[in-house]
Amino acid sequence: MRRIGIDVGGTNTDAVLIAGNRVVRSVKTATTADVNGGILAALTALSRFPEVTAQPVDAVMIGTTHFINAVIQGRSLNRVGALRIGLPAGASLPPFCDWPPALARLVLGEVAMVEGGHDYDGRPFMPLDRRAIAAAAGRFAERGLKAVAISSVFSPIDPSCETEAAAIVREAIPDAAITCSHELGRIGLLERENAALMNAALAELARDTIAAFERAIADSGLRAPLYITQNDGTVMLAAHAMRQPVLSFASGATNSMRGAAFLSGIADAMVVDVGGTTTDIGQLRHGFPREANGVVEIGGVRTLFRMPDLLSIGLGGGSHVEDGGATVGPLSVGHRLTTEALVFGGDRLTTSDVAVAAGLLKLGDPARVASLDPDLVARALARAHAMVEENVDRMKTDAAPLPLIAVGGGAFLIPETVAGVSRVVRVPHGDCANAVGAAIAQVSGEIDQVFQGLPRADAVAAATTLAQERAVAAGADAGTLQTIEVEDIPLAYLPGNALRVRVRVVGDIAAAG
Repeated sequence: MRRIGIDVGGTNTDAVLIAGNRVVRSVKTATTADVNGGILAALTALSRFPEVTAQPVDAVMIGTTHFINAVIQGRSLNRVGALRIGLPAGASLPPFCDWPPALARLVLGEVAMVEGGHDYDGRPFMPLDRRAIAAAAGRFAERGLKAVAISSVFSPIDPSCETEAAAIVREAIPDAAITCSHELGRIGLLERENAALMNAALAELARDTIAAFERAIADSGLRAPLYITQNDGTVMLAAHAMRQPVLSFASGATNSMRGAAFLSGIADAMVVDVGGTTTDIGQLRHGFPREANGVVEIGGVRTLFRMPDLLSIGLGGGSHVEDGGATVGPLSVGHRLTTEALVFGGDRLTTSDVAVAAGLLKLGDPARVASLDPDLVARALARAHAMVEENVDRMKTDAAPLPLIAVGGGAFLIPETVAGVSRVVRVPHGDCANAVGAAIAQVSGEIDQVFQGLPRADAVAAATTLAQERAVAAGADAGTLQTIEVEDIPLAYLPGNALRVRVRVVGDIAAAG
């Protein structure tokens, strides 16, 4: 199978062609203000090679920061109708209550809270107020709200209130983009509801962005289905991603980790991905990023859904070097490296300049940094190395030494020896590991649900079936599905032999047609 992987970073847009298990070609272009223009430029550059155009491409996989940037920067968000099912118990902390005020003002369209929902043991504690839901949907329609987020108390245990409410809202607003919280988040009402609200706020941007990606692919002359990479290092069909854009928030870093595993052949390791602006540090387990188990804050909003456990620091190939080399980052020239760095005739001292002066990197005109003070160069590199070492130690979960895979265009900032690391591994095409990770990604399905009245084996089997169904809906070939993670926790405080089961499966992308 021949696949193209593209990853859009803050500094560069990378693209690779993978045939089977081999990287055929890779290109790196500057990220443009118009992200779609950068994608088209990368595809055009890749298409100049005869081996790329010799045979058809089976799929194009794109990783994008479009959606998380929109939340962090508070732009391109649509107003949302928030419907919470849980009165009278869930009235004290209404939707948006813990959002930063400026962000809430952008997104909050109208809030409606109605009776219904389930208790922690799965029993309904109030009948679902269908009339109130229909009235709320009517108000949403009158205000012109086309994005609706529905959350219900303990819906991961029983999602029936949310699904019935969605059907009622759909009758009133046939073209609404509806997000049900049980499809995204885990147990924890506010955090799960926040994930749903955020997803609904991105509905219009997701539709427009993915349509633009498809146009860029068509304009390049390719005829291949589009997949969007997810937070867990897998992909989903573009149509699926359009409905759940929050699942792509951290895809850039996870692409790099998956690419690092593929290029090195190492399934369990620390990964340090140094870009132009930031360094992402994470841990591979069985070839996939370790997931965060707790609440993750995005743009100041507490959420609880599938996200990788990552640490990002302000260190990259374009980081400013100041105070005689004692301060490195967090400011960066980003995609302006080729105009602002000393080696390109600019006037800003960056880590790339320091690396060129130290003989670690061939870039620009070395003569422009030949006069840099050797002590300054040594101090800047020592500071960068210390930043990497300190933060790798923070991300390790035990004292046993693990290999460290160094990837990214700024990997020259990673020292050859790191405390607590058995060895530092550098790989071919490591500067495009993010695009490689996108190209080799599989499709996943995950379920996190409470089962009652079933033996453990039956509960796990039921969860596995549901996870497989989600994977197939996202574009997986049912015949290739494999279970890669099973976690079950007995819930002693629930009656009926209750068991919380989380299952994740992955499979190859289904053949077109």
